[in-house]
Amino acid sequence: MNTRKEIQYQIEKLLRVKRDFIYKKLSIVEFTHFVTGERLSYSDISSQSFEPINAGDRWGSSWMYAWLRSSFVAPVGTEGKRLVVLADFGSEATLYVNGIVSGALDLQHHDVTITRLAREGERFELAAEAYAGHSGHQPVFGESYLCRFEEEVYQFFIDLECLWQVLQNTDANSLRAAEINRCLTDVIAVLDLGLRDLELMENVNGCRKRMEPLLACVNGSTSPLLYLMGQSHLDIAWLWPIEETKRKIARTMSNQLALMDEYPEYTYTQSQPYLFRIVKELYPELYSRIKQRVAEGRIIPEGGMWVESDTNLAGGESLIRQFLHGKRFFMEEFGKDNEMLWLPDVFGYSGNMPQIMKGCGINYFASVKMFQTYENAVDPFPYNTFIWEGIDGSEILTHLLDYGDYPIRVNPSFLIGQWNDRVQKDGIATRLVQYGHGDGGGGANRDDLEFLRRLDNLEGVPRTRQSSPIDYFEDQQARGIPDARYVGELYYPAHRGTYTTQAKLKRLNRKTEIGFREYELWAAAAQRLRTKPYPYEKMDGLWKQLLLHHFHDILPGTSIHRVHEEAQAELLKLHETICEMADEAKATLVESDREGVTVFNPLSWNRTELVALPAGVAAVADRSGQPVPVQWQDGVGYARLETPSLGWAAYAAIGNSQPELVVSQSTVSATASRLENEFMTIAINGTGEITSIVDKQTGVEWAAGSCNTLAMYRDQPSAFDAWEIDRRYQASKVELEEQAEITVTASGPLFANVRVRRKLNRSTVVQDIRIEAGSRRVEFRTKVEWQEKNKMLRVDFPVRLHANESMQEIQFGYVRRPNHASRPHDADRFEVSQHKWTALAETGRGFALLNDCKYGIAVKGNTLSMTLLRSPSYPDETSDQGTHEFTYAFLFWEGAFRESRVIQEAYELNYPVSSFSGASSDERQSLLRIDQPGVLAETVKLAEDGSGDWIVRLYESTGSTVSCGICAGLSYSAAFETDMLEVNQAELPVADELINLHFRPFEVKTIRLAQK
Repeated sequence: MNTRKEIQYQIEKLLRVKRDFIYKKLSIVEFTHFVTGERLSYSDISSQSFEPINAGDRWGSSWMYAWLRSSFVAPVGTEGKRLVVLADFGSEATLYVNGIVSGALDLQHHDVTITRLAREGERFELAAEAYAGHSGHQPVFGESYLCRFEEEVYQFFIDLECLWQVLQNTDANSLRAAEINRCLTDVIAVLDLGLRDLELMENVNGCRKRMEPLLACVNGSTSPLLYLMGQSHLDIAWLWPIEETKRKIARTMSNQLALMDEYPEYTYTQSQPYLFRIVKELYPELYSRIKQRVAEGRIIPEGGMWVESDTNLAGGESLIRQFLHGKRFFMEEFGKDNEMLWLPDVFGYSGNMPQIMKGCGINYFASVKMFQTYENAVDPFPYNTFIWEGIDGSEILTHLLDYGDYPIRVNPSFLIGQWNDRVQKDGIATRLVQYGHGDGGGGANRDDLEFLRRLDNLEGVPRTRQSSPIDYFEDQQARGIPDARYVGELYYPAHRGTYTTQAKLKRLNRKTEIGFREYELWAAAAQRLRTKPYPYEKMDGLWKQLLLHHFHDILPGTSIHRVHEEAQAELLKLHETICEMADEAKATLVESDREGVTVFNPLSWNRTELVALPAGVAAVADRSGQPVPVQWQDGVGYARLETPSLGWAAYAAIGNSQPELVVSQSTVSATASRLENEFMTIAINGTGEITSIVDKQTGVEWAAGSCNTLAMYRDQPSAFDAWEIDRRYQASKVELEEQAEITVTASGPLFANVRVRRKLNRSTVVQDIRIEAGSRRVEFRTKVEWQEKNKMLRVDFPVRLHANESMQEIQFGYVRRPNHASRPHDADRFEVSQHKWTALAETGRGFALLNDCKYGIAVKGNTLSMTLLRSPSYPDETSDQGTHEFTYAFLFWEGAFRESRVIQEAYELNYPVSSFSGASSDERQSLLRIDQPGVLAETVKLAEDGSGDWIVRLYESTGSTVSCGICAGLSYSAAFETDMLEVNQAELPVADELINLHFRPFEVKTIRLAQK
């Protein structure tokens, strides 16, 4: 008779009530408490006044913490036994036993071991710091018990569940299933949990003896091998603020250290050096134990980056600094060099990440996110283990783990599923598997490690090995790399709203990244030319502040309101600080007592463009002494001035009053319905839309419909508001009023401007449409008072072009993406990320949209549709309400893309020239010149090692193989090519002060110029 069904309900019932038999309640643990909003250490609480708290009491309020304490002695009958406190404070909590951080309560850890070997009469002091949350609902204090942990009963239940899960996943007709079924039937027949003490122990141990032979059965020679990585994904901010994360990491690490004390085979991997630094600063005793376990190889600090950064939105230099600061911390603190980038929960991976990883000494990449993609069941990601090839050809051995639902609990069913559910059925014999509770921290618990002791090589379950993730990759290399290869970005077909949500954060980040670049450039010049000291230690701290805010739930805008509010305030302060520092560095290069104006150019090509003159300067003269035309608007004078590559130019000031402007002929003009310069004529309708864009040189009409069309949609995805844009959003259009107030605010001769005021549903927009003489760029300087909920604002540009792909800038290059939905993966990419530009191009012509802070765009056919604003209501109910300022622009060209100025124009929009009162003694100084326009200097800075050497980071921007020469404007003793972490790789020959370099498409090179 098949008795499998007969025992199923009995076993499932036993497993549901097992806690009742594992915990022997000895007494209620009574607590006293106080509530505070301050951060206190354990030593601080002794001076506080504690009040009683009882079961059923509500305590605290949003963002508050309770400190609780109790004391008790080990009672009679516990000698040699494990004592635990089964606690319920209504919240997560960090627990201290006799003043030492000893464990925590969270979603998967419900008790804390007081001692594994009790001595009757021994006294224990228990304290806890518990978080009240921020839901508006006070936690309810529950009952807490001192318990004797019945170890033999616990071990019996692990054995039982282990065999039961193997049976559930085994062929019912196999001998293995028959033997397990017979065994479990025997066990159920003799088990008597109604017995007590010694008799109960003898009974369950007899049952375990019956199961022992079946738990000793091993696999055959073809069993797969799973490398198990104990870990805990801990979001630095998400549904909790950073302040709570500072407690979460202590809870997580104290629990994992407690497990290590008991399970010497257990290894735990923890990423994000920022979290280690928190423990070092706030929990020094805990940190000393962590360092000991790291030295033993039990805690594995691995993951590469300072924090688990977003990779779509952060700039290229920022991604490099994530590795620089992350790897440096782990090396300085633990002597460990990271080899793997671990990004378990990031929303897609930039196509240039392989090159950045390689350049930073990272050999392997692992993630889990690609298989949690909601709607794309038709065309899932095809590989688990593969070579990921970036846009420049760099290769990284990559493993994508199956996501799994949290909590990730180790048991036979989980491990069997990890192998059976792999998408790559051939060519691999091993997998890397993470386990341990995550999102809010936590990690493994005792059940996981007890199961693993039975699952080393249990018949019917893949073999397991607890290890470092690096062991998996090295083993894979030894076995032979699979033929599987994936080229380009790892586009995540979900969470597309993260390119736009929390627009203020994204704008502040872009501007702050630019501020860092400017400061490092001008501070390097000030140090070399004016001996101004460089603040290495301060810059180290400022960079870490910026990198923190690139965390994948902060910059993408997917956290609660407090997180965004604090991030905006900190980024604003950081932006102001770094810009003030940049201005101080530039001021050092200018002699303020010398009359004149000095104009600074932070980009690596000569520029001639409009400059706002400093206050008190009415006009300037060019190098021949001739007055330069100035156009005035709103009390500010603008002059078209030339500046050299990565340098500055000094101009003589003329007078202090506005002179009469004399221009032989104006090429730019404006009316309420028309803008024109020597290159184009633009027609504007009554709503501020562009109805015609005519190239005056060719007579070509570029507009295929109304351009600069502001379109609003109801934005209500089925789930994950802040993360998602519903693919059917175009069916939910919001009708907008047609009328606009249009006025001319400038009409040449240097620039013309038409101002459009318009109501958008409950919101308003003021937009300056601006065109300059001598420019092919048309700007839309925009200010929106956004008062919408669950709405999305886009701007559309349908143009007369035919192409099957669009191009979007990413870090150090660009990617091509389909502008059609021919296949499921094409259709999935209906919204994509960009940096400073997106373009549509035929072989000999093209059209581009530029921006100064907008990252989301859709290109369908011949229409470029940029996402300007969203207003999701979860998890931040106030998302994006208020004032927004941003600029976008368009540009068209004739000829090949490589010969266009799209990339340079996008940089110029984002990196304007700046002017200072006073004249530099170096009337014209170029710090660096590059003779190939497609090669750009992204970063110029002082070396991290404090040597005073200059570091220049360059990249090929057009996707072409090129050779170029660079010439430094300052003397140096030798030139070296380095990796991205500034470690010398090879000395470069220098001929006639020229360094010759060869670039493959999109290659990034880092050059060190050693100080003379």
